[in-house]
Amino acid sequence: MIDINQHKTETKALRQQWIEFIYHLQDSICKALEEIDGKTKFNEDEWARVEGKGGGGLTKVIQHGNVFEKGGVNTSVVYGKVSRKMREVLHIPLSSGETTWFAAGISSVIHPLNPFVPTIHFNYRMFELYNVDGKLCDRWFGGGTDLTPYYLFEEDAVHFHQTYKHVCDGFDEKLYPLFKHNCDDYFVNSHRNNERRGIGGIFYDHKKHDENHNTDFWFRLAQTCGKAFIDAYIPIIQKRKDTVYNEQNKYWQEIRRGRYVEFNLIHDKGTLFGLKTNGRTESILMSLPPTVRFEYNYQPQPGSEEDKLQQVCLQPRDWV
Repeated sequence: MIDINQHKTETKALRQQWIEFIYHLQDSICKALEEIDGKTKFNEDEWARVEGKGGGGLTKVIQHGNVFEKGGVNTSVVYGKVSRKMREVLHIPLSSGETTWFAAGISSVIHPLNPFVPTIHFNYRMFELYNVDGKLCDRWFGGGTDLTPYYLFEEDAVHFHQTYKHVCDGFDEKLYPLFKHNCDDYFVNSHRNNERRGIGGIFYDHKKHDENHNTDFWFRLAQTCGKAFIDAYIPIIQKRKDTVYNEQNKYWQEIRRGRYVEFNLIHDKGTLFGLKTNGRTESILMSLPPTVRFEYNYQPQPGSEEDKLQQVCLQPRDWV
């Protein structure tokens, strides 16, 4: 087992600040979601990695609520030896001197009961690499938040994107257009004519100290983006959660949930990394919705509200 406490004082201090941030964010988001659901609470499942691998995590799951059919807010703090498989899965150049790694992050997927309330996903993470002496070799941050509606309400899309544009503009006005473009290009089912999973949001990866932005910059950006989840999502829930829906609306929701499953199992790097490096399966697949529908060659009626949503997924728009 690798002792992460062997590493340098500065590295330990930053790691501890990051860990405290993700745990605090997990608590605050779960409380906000429980309050708006009004029926059920998050169940906690604390777990440790097996087979001598280091670290573990805290999985919090909400199910069968008034508002949320299934959702999770997960934290993980894990570390270990750099392996050949890990080098292949990460698709990043690692030198032979990098022997151990550390990763900590928070991720969430919330699947609502009402088809007029969108699904939301976010993930913020920090990754570090060390040499045999415990010296830090590299560190980077990644993250983002994106929205997957089943019916398109343009005012909700504008509100969601405006929230994150405001956050990004507070750090650097060049970030939101870049991160929005990254998100549009990442959450894509390329096997379905490049159909997007939803209406996007922001997405970034491998952000590290450089001549323009230091480590503290990327740390604070992740903190602010993570905390913006409540402002971006809760008002939309409040506005749509009591909308009357019928069986056809639910049917369409399950069709679109099928697209969500396809992306996560075929394309999502985080899911694939976790499954291929013996991550905790239950926590990884927490992101999948409780019910989905796969119907052969299903197409919405042209001009319908369902078709309106699908057209936006086929051709991303600028919302702000």
